[in-house]
Parts: sequence; C-alpha cells; structure tokens
Amino acid sequence: MVVEKYLASKRQLEVGLWALFFSVQWLAQFAVVSLEQRSGGQDFQSWEPLVWEGTSLLMAAILLPLILAWDHQFPLHKGVIGRNLTIHLLLTLPWSLLHVVGMVAMRTVIYHLEGGSYDFGNWSLEFLYEYLKDFRTYGILLSIIYLYRFLLVHLQGKAQLPEHPAGETPLQSVESPDRLLIKKLGKEFLVNVPQIEWVEAAGNYMNLHLDGRVYPLRDTMAKLLERLEPNGFARVHRSYIVRLDFIAEIEPLESGDARIHLENGRQIPMSRRYRDQLRSQLTPS
Repeated sequence: MVVEKYLASKRQLEVGLWALFFSVQWLAQFAVVSLEQRSGGQDFQSWEPLVWEGTSLLMAAILLPLILAWDHQFPLHKGVIGRNLTIHLLLTLPWSLLHVVGMVAMRTVIYHLEGGSYDFGNWSLEFLYEYLKDFRTYGILLSIIYLYRFLLVHLQGKAQLPEHPAGETPLQSVESPDRLLIKKLGKEFLVNVPQIEWVEAAGNYMNLHLDGRVYPLRDTMAKLLERLEPNGFARVHRSYIVRLDFIAEIEPLESGDARIHLENGRQIPMSRRYRDQLRSQLTPS
C-alpha cells in the first residue's frame, strides 16, 4: 500500500516535503517582493530579494525543530490546550528573536562577500515588524504540523485500548491484556501485543510498529510502557520502546549510548540511561 511505503521512509520524505515547502515559499515571496519593490520605484540589485527572503526562510527551516520540540513538551490536546496554547504564544517571542538575529547575521555576511554592507535599520521598529510576521509564521508552521499528523493518523488507522460501557459484557478476546483493538479504514480488528516489534513516540501518539505496518495510539510513553512491560517490552530511549524478543544485536557506541539492531533490520537508538535497565531485563533471574 502507498501509506505503508510512505511510512517506511517517513523521516526522509518529511524532510523532503519541508524542503519543498520552504523552496516554494522562497520563490513565491521572491516574486512578490520583486514586484513590490519595482512598482515602488526602489533601486536594488536582482539578487537582493533572493537573499532577503532566502535568509528568512532558511532560518525558519533551521528553527522548525525548535517548534517540534516545544510542541512535544507542550502538546495542544484536550485538557491542557488552554495552558499550552498560552505557552506557545509566549514562545513566539524567543523564536522570533532567534529568527531575526540569524537572518540578519546571514545577510550581513552575504552583503560583505558582495563588497557591500547590510543595514537592518532601527532595531526596535524593525524587530516589531518582523515579530508580527514571525507570530503568524509560527502559527502557520504549528498548524501544518497538526494538520499533517491528523491526515497521517486517519490514513493509516488508529489503535485504541479496549473500552466497554458499564453493564456490557465484553468479548473475552477483546478484554485480553495482550491484545489491542485496532481501528483502520472503518474496520475494527485485534492485534496481539507480542506481535508489536517496537514503539516510537510521535507527538501526542505512540506509533506501534508490527509486520511493516504502523498504528498510532493516543497515549503517553509511561502509561503504554506500564501495559507493555509484562509482555516483554523495555524502554530504551525517551522516544522508543522495543520488544526484547525482536532484539538481534546491541552495538555499543563511543558516546556511551548504543544502537539496537532488530531482527527485521531496523536500528533503534538506545540511551545510556536505559542501558542497565535493559541489561537486567535481558539477564535471566
């Protein structure tokens, strides 16, 4: 399926999509600024609008992981959306400051290499102007992130922990602690927990990987680990859980961390803080 093929190279494709997004924005804004400058009768060299818009978008791309990190720490989901949205609004200020300082530094270097100098103007007024634009940019980027996750979740299906109304007798197979109820494309079916190979945190979801397929489960890492640990799972990284039976090799790294090789060829990072805990789970008592 197309979705499964996309998920197999999701990280690389996501980088490519963001690169395409920023490139299109660069060309579009270059065209708009050029027309505005020419219609206003202002004198400038043809390469200058490319530099102005390019440095701004390049810094926005560089700072995109910062938005992702802040969203991971302050997710916008039910129960905390009001508090965390306020935090994101406050975070637009340092994000904008980093963005402005970075793009001005880039422009200064480029103009110097061209034998000229770059004048940002009155910092107080110019920063206020740039902040208003950055406030909008931050919101757009965060909205794109959530729209992308929403579409991805609904395309690949969603895993849920079984829930049963009071007074209703659930099927024995559904209520089993080693099974999860999967909803995918309007259908429901069961997945055996021991078939899950590894789990990766992705925003507000935990992505369950099994047989080359991915099912997002809306849960926290701690709660999911509590459910999976009795079935032979271990946390090896702040963003990863693996099933012990699927580990083929653990490769130590010079940094003190390690790289876990699964039987399917997948490589999972392991933080040093989880090394002793994993060793104790792998060692027979």
